[in-house]
Amino acid sequence: MEYKKAEEFLADLRKEFREKDEEVVKVTELKNLEQGEKTIEEFVQEFRREVKRSSCEERLLIKEFK
Repeated sequence: MEYKKAEEFLADLRKEFREKDEEVVKVTELKNLEQGEKTIEEFVQEFRREVKRSSCEERLLIKEFK
């Protein structure tokens, strides 16, 4: 893709990296979840909320839940 202005290139660059950064944050939050003092029901609800925010593969979700 050719850009006529540097601003167009920078906008595309920011968009590309921002989306990936956001996904990394979502996956990291999911990986860092711990039950702690929560009941299993509370933990499962929190896990499900985080799953909805991420686009993780099912295989990863099962591994992280265990």
